[in-house]
Amino acid sequence: MNTQPEAAELPPITREIDLTPLQRKRARKSVAGAAVGNAIEWFDYGIYGYLIAYISESFFTFNDDESALPRILAFAGFAVSFLVRPLGGLILGPLGDRVGRQRVLVFTIILISCSTAAISVLPTFHDIGFAAPILLMLLRMIQGFSAGGEYAGAAVFMSEHAPDNRRGFYGSFLEFGTLAGFSAAALLCTGLTFALGDEAMHAWGWRVPFALTLLLGIIALWMRRSLDEPETFTKDLPDANKGSQPNAGVRLFRDHPGQLLKLFGFVILVNVAFYLVLTYMPSYLSETLGHDPVQSNMSLVVIQLIMMAIIAPLGALSDRIGRKPLLITACAGFTLLSVPAIMLVQTGSVWTQLGGIAVLGLLLVIVISSISATLPALFPTSVRYSGFAIGYNLSTAIFGGTAAMVNEALIEVTGNTLVPGYYLAVAGLIGLVSVLTFNETAGRSLRGNVVPGSDDALRIAQGEQLIGRPGHK
Repeated sequence: MNTQPEAAELPPITREIDLTPLQRKRARKSVAGAAVGNAIEWFDYGIYGYLIAYISESFFTFNDDESALPRILAFAGFAVSFLVRPLGGLILGPLGDRVGRQRVLVFTIILISCSTAAISVLPTFHDIGFAAPILLMLLRMIQGFSAGGEYAGAAVFMSEHAPDNRRGFYGSFLEFGTLAGFSAAALLCTGLTFALGDEAMHAWGWRVPFALTLLLGIIALWMRRSLDEPETFTKDLPDANKGSQPNAGVRLFRDHPGQLLKLFGFVILVNVAFYLVLTYMPSYLSETLGHDPVQSNMSLVVIQLIMMAIIAPLGALSDRIGRKPLLITACAGFTLLSVPAIMLVQTGSVWTQLGGIAVLGLLLVIVISSISATLPALFPTSVRYSGFAIGYNLSTAIFGGTAAMVNEALIEVTGNTLVPGYYLAVAGLIGLVSVLTFNETAGRSLRGNVVPGSDDALRIAQGEQLIGRPGHK
């Protein structure tokens, strides 16, 4: 089991004012490199969600049946990539803890860009029959495997480069990339639908966004190839690997099962909220509720742009008051307000629909503004990539990728269009229970190869003022 360091051995808090100009430049460069790759990953998931009607017709319409089955199968194609993500986490996470974060991030961006672009040239069910959906599923599995190491690696890489007192602010730009990817997907798909028309989109227009991913991937690869490993990793790794210790995955399950469980529970909310609000909502508004597709998509774009505008200030706020107050507020909000928000979405008025989405979007942006700083800080350096990648992707596979498919199926079976609200409320309650067990890690160092926040008593004893503890100003 881990032993805590003596007070004299505690790593100092690294503040932005203490960084050299070169270190500050590297930190900002690492944020940009991590964020652009993350944007591409979520651009892929975004375009799949926005083009679900065309994908279901091209690959899953086996007869003239007018039921929801083609959409459910298309959402299953969305979910299958998530089922493979834990495998990517199990392999790429420990690999990142052993050979370095940067090398794995270069590999993941190549894999996800090529597999996404390949979808643009797939023949349809009309061309080659059942081989078409099988090929689509295989490419989605490759995407899922690479995503199993992409997001976790990007968050860990960013958090280890960022100064301790600004990690929330720096980390918010990773999620800014996420929202930028989704917003770009929404704008591109909506613009193509408006410009080309429904017939051209069904014929070939849906392929264009997938093809563009290759160009974006080349840009991200160019940025990531020149990134340096964070000093937090390079300095702590030799001590973590001394002797005949087992690999990072084994050490994770042996020494930190509680931290893994905490992350797993919280990520249930993160993913259910993320994929229902930003990926499933376009289909829910247009296909389930019968709202105008362009109007619905633009409503989501407006909310996403507002989220992008406030995410960095919220990340900075978490550096000042702590992560837990913000996360507890968001979890409680999802528990209490999700059903009323979905009721607003169901009305025919554009403004009430926008208001309902805005409530969910505000709660979501509070959550994601600090998760890139919060979740890596649940683990010590030697298993940080493994812990994030394995715990995050296991939870995502079960509850994130399946969220749209499960909600669509439940609505089909029950006829109750409030299902997304109930689903979000339950996820909010689970997330709240998990957050209440977290250490406060705002301002804590990630150095020293201990669980951040576990050495608060020693730090207070030597005179430090810690965020979220008595005496902090």
